Amino acid sequence: MGDDWEGIKEVLTLTCQKMLSRNKHHHKEYFFIETLNNIQERKNKKTAISSNRTRTEKVKAQSKYTEANKQVKRSIRADIQKYLEDLATAGEKAARQGNMKQLYDNEENDREI
Repeated sequence: MGDDWEGIKEVLTLTCQKMLSRNKHHHKEYFFIETLNNIQERKNKKTAISSNRTRTEKVKAQSKYTEANKQVKRSIRADIQKYLEDLATAGEKAARQGNMKQLYDNEENDREI
């Protein structure tokens, strides 16, 4: 009975880990690595706010977080702008060559944003 229980327990835990594990989050293709690093830095500064004990430390951490948040937003806007410009140039090139499939694919990518 004990051996059976260990086998059942092992199968259940492996299945639960496989089914309930967090899926890897894939970033949007228009985010550059620098932007992802800025987002991670912003998350770290957010946790630093709650870990500080005194009010003055929290205010300083909040101001650092606010600045990091502005930087992330600027970076994301610039990344999306560059991505859309690249899509537009690829679409123009496809239109000049008469490649309708690539032109349609570019339109689909443009709608996803």
